[in-house]
Amino acid sequence: MTTPMILALAVTVLMIILIMVDKLPFGAPPLLALLLMVVLGVTDIKTAFGGFSKSTIVMLASFMAIIAALQKTSLLVRFKETMYNLAAHGGFKAYILLILVVMLGCSLFGTGSTAYYVLVIGLLSNLPDSKALPPSRVLMPAGFAANHPLLPFNTALQYGIVIAVLQSVGISANVDLVKFSLVNLCLSLGFFAWCVLAYRIMPDHPITDQKADESGLEKKATLSKQKETITYVSFVLAVVGMVLQSKIGDAGYAITALAVGVLLIAGVMSFDEIRSAISAPIILMSAGVIGIADALGNTGLTNLVGETVAKMLGSNVNPFVLIFAFCILTSVLATLTGSTIGTVYVFAPMAIATCVNLGLDPTAAAAAIVISGWCGPFLPIDGMPAMIMGAGKYKIGEFWKFTVPQYFIRLLVLTAGAVILFPMK
Repeated sequence: MTTPMILALAVTVLMIILIMVDKLPFGAPPLLALLLMVVLGVTDIKTAFGGFSKSTIVMLASFMAIIAALQKTSLLVRFKETMYNLAAHGGFKAYILLILVVMLGCSLFGTGSTAYYVLVIGLLSNLPDSKALPPSRVLMPAGFAANHPLLPFNTALQYGIVIAVLQSVGISANVDLVKFSLVNLCLSLGFFAWCVLAYRIMPDHPITDQKADESGLEKKATLSKQKETITYVSFVLAVVGMVLQSKIGDAGYAITALAVGVLLIAGVMSFDEIRSAISAPIILMSAGVIGIADALGNTGLTNLVGETVAKMLGSNVNPFVLIFAFCILTSVLATLTGSTIGTVYVFAPMAIATCVNLGLDPTAAAAAIVISGWCGPFLPIDGMPAMIMGAGKYKIGEFWKFTVPQYFIRLLVLTAGAVILFPMK
């Protein structure tokens, strides 16, 4: 290893440690790491902060604003009403329909939306206690369903990261968005299949002594019908822009951003609301780790890791096993570090480089490993799983009975879907 490689690796490890100890604001560790790399001469300042000029960052920021606008529509009120009405009927059918409704909602908000899973878990934890459908039986599967879109057309964040990690290894690939969405769908279907099987093993115990608070159902949407229509049209316009990106290049990202401009002009959101919706810490984290990935690639460290792993595995390694192993590594470390995006940007390029050195098309690896970053919560140490375990008053054994099989089933189906949709040979 050369001196720049050693320094880049040391700085990256330091960044991961800073993220794990959680003493600095979210998004700060990558920026400090980039500055340190510049000072140490590992990379130049233009390359280090080049992530902020990436088109994927524009797309991410745009979708943050659009999702915030959707939360102002009557759609959210109807969603709450539907959940309570389904729960009132009870039984296996209601259980399944509740999970599907939550997954449909996730289709709008996107994977990893904190606002959405907090909303869902809050509603589920206040369901009235019923022998027909105990809240403890449905809260865990439906809570995790808030991270699994049934209609995977809102994949801007993950799709953008796939493009970025491929580019960090020097691969300019036009990844088919439809196929990528189908890989996401495979994951969601694997999750749903386990929920169906898990119905009878879910615990039955009280989680609250209070009756459901239905006062929130009386809350009206804050937008007129005209502005609601404009919001829905803007969302569709943003999705269309993302779909067309592989055909028209950066113009697709510009269309997504223009959709936000429509919301501003129409008065759906003020400039201050848009600015607040675009979470600066997430943008800083995303753009910062892109710079880290680029720096690792430019020093040759990423390729070196790829060559080393390729030699260790040999030329006859099964592509499925290769991707599955990297998915486990990425998802577990993402959970332990608390930084999904940071972990993905570190390990996905290494897996891609390994595939390249083995003569394999790395697209399947990039897609599966990026998605796997959001698949690790079988340990109640992250926001969503910790909230689910606490709200449902689950014992650790009850929690793992659902989450451990869920974890491996999802990754197996995810890997299979990626390999089938993006052939590696």
